[in-house]
Amino acid sequence: MKTYQDTLEWMFSKLPMYQRKGASAYRPGLEAMKQLDDYLQAPHKSFKSIHIGGTNGKGSTAHMMASVLQTAGFKTGLYTSPHLLDFRERIKVDGKLIPKEQVVDFISKHKRYFEKERHSFFEMTVALAFWYFKKQKVDYALIEVGLGGRLDATNIITPVLSVITNIGLDHTQFLGNTHAAIAAEKAGIIKTKVPVIIGENDLKTKTVFESVAQKVKSPIHFNPFSKTIYQTDLKGLYQKHNSATAVRALLALGELKLDEKTIRKGLLSVVRNTKLMGRWQKIGEIPEVIVDVAHNKEGLQFISSQLKKMEYENLHLVMGFVKGRVVEELLALFPKKARYYLSSPNLERAIPIEELKVFLAASSLQIDYFDTIPNAYKAAIKKASQSDLVLVLGSTFVAAEVLALKKNELPK
Repeated sequence: MKTYQDTLEWMFSKLPMYQRKGASAYRPGLEAMKQLDDYLQAPHKSFKSIHIGGTNGKGSTAHMMASVLQTAGFKTGLYTSPHLLDFRERIKVDGKLIPKEQVVDFISKHKRYFEKERHSFFEMTVALAFWYFKKQKVDYALIEVGLGGRLDATNIITPVLSVITNIGLDHTQFLGNTHAAIAAEKAGIIKTKVPVIIGENDLKTKTVFESVAQKVKSPIHFNPFSKTIYQTDLKGLYQKHNSATAVRALLALGELKLDEKTIRKGLLSVVRNTKLMGRWQKIGEIPEVIVDVAHNKEGLQFISSQLKKMEYENLHLVMGFVKGRVVEELLALFPKKARYYLSSPNLERAIPIEELKVFLAASSLQIDYFDTIPNAYKAAIKKASQSDLVLVLGSTFVAAEVLALKKNELPK
C-alpha cells in the first residue's frame, strides 16, 4: 500500500462491511477476532477499557465520557463506528484522528495475513484501534460496540466497566424481535466481576440484565431518574439521558477520582475535545438547518419530541433509509403538514427510491423524490423560507452525505 487512499479503497472494496452491505457482510462470532488478537499479541491488554453498548446513544455517551477523561488529564482513546466524513473518525486519541500513515503502515504490514484469514472490515478496524491505542500508551479507551454485544468483534476485551445505554427494536434480523431478546445479546458485554451500568431502568429488560450479571458476579447499577441535569454542548434534548448515563458510569469508577467541576467542564466541551459530529448539529442559520444521525424509531421519537418545543414556520425533512426500516411508521412520527424530500443514501443496503415510492403510494403526505441525497437537500434549502426549519435524518449515511456537501461548499 503506497497511499492512504489506496489503503482505504482496498479496505472498502475487498472486505465486507456490514454498514454498507447489510446482512451479507455480517459475520458473528469471536473466534476470528481472537485469532487476530493473538497474532497481534493482544494489544488491548495494554490499556484500561470501558465497553459501551446499547441501541441508541452509545456513541454520544462514549464521546461524553472521553471528553471528561481528557479534561481530567487522562490520555484517552476512543473507538466508535461508523464514521461520517473520514474513516479515521473511528479511531482517536485525545480527540485527534489516527494519522493516515499509521493506517497505511498497519494495513500494509498485515495485509497478507488479513487476506489469508479473510478478516472482515470490522475485525480489521477494531484490531487497528487496539494496536494504535497500545502504541500511543493511552490510559483509558472508550470502546463502542459495533452491533449487538455478545458476538461483536470488540467483545474480546475485559473492560474495567461495561455500559449499556438502552434497548430498542433495531437490527432485529440479527439480534431478535423482542426487547428481552435484544437485551440478552447486548448483555453479552457484561464480564465476570466487572461492574455494569444500565442507562435505563426498563421493566421489559431489567430481569435479563440482572440474571446475566448475577451469573458472572458482576455488580449492576441501573441509572435512576435524576433531578440533576448535566448540561452538555451536544444540543439534542435526548442528550440529557446520555449525559446522566455517562456521569453515572464515570462515578462508578472510583479510581478516576473525578470531581464535579471536571465532569461538568468535560460535558460542556464534548465537540471541542472529541470532534463529534451529526448529533443535533446546526449547519445553517437562515433557514435553520439541523443534521442528526437518528435512524430508528426510538431515536426519531426523541427528535419528534424536540420538534414540539421548537418554533418555526414550516418543516422540511430530508430523509433516506436503509433496508429493514418501516418507513411509514417513521414518517408518522412527524407533523402531517411537513414537507418530505426523500432519496436513497449511496450504499448497497439503502432502500431504493422506487421502493420508497411503492411503500408510500397511498400516503397523503407532501413527498418529493430525488435521485441523490445532495439534490434532495438542495431542493429543501431552495424551498425553505427564512423562518422555516430543515431537518436531515433517517440514516447515518444521509447525515454524512449532507455534511460532506456542506464541507465542500465552504471556502477553501
